[in-house]
Amino acid sequence: MYQRILVATDGSALSKKAVKNAISLGASLGAGLVVLNVVPRYPIAYFEVGIAMSPQDVARIEKEWAQRGQAIVDAAQKSAEAAGLKARGVIAKSDLVASAILATAKKHKCDLVVMASHGRKGISRILLGSETQQVLAHSTIPVLVLR
Repeated sequence: MYQRILVATDGSALSKKAVKNAISLGASLGAGLVVLNVVPRYPIAYFEVGIAMSPQDVARIEKEWAQRGQAIVDAAQKSAEAAGLKARGVIAKSDLVASAILATAKKHKCDLVVMASHGRKGISRILLGSETQQVLAHSTIPVLVLR
């Protein structure tokens, strides 16, 4: 049925549930797994455009984000391999999470995307939108969303 499954994770409790389910599904189907964490390109928050950051601060923050993302991917990959799956960890640097998920799925020839519905609330949902909704709207392959 599915040969290669992409699971997107940010390390949150809900995305860990998605990883666990992707591993179970992959093991039952004999599919490979691509574990993805999307790291922002530049440390900037909404409404903080006027705050200047030194190049050293930017480099330090980006390094911390990359290390955190790698640790998330490594832990999920290790769990997948312990379950007998062939797994690959991927870090994507992008401010457009949904686009990065779809591009990674295409690049690695995945035929299913598994991700959590993070359920942002309030102003952050209005400003950021739902990454899950964007993936669902633009994906050409099936998407399994977990709550």
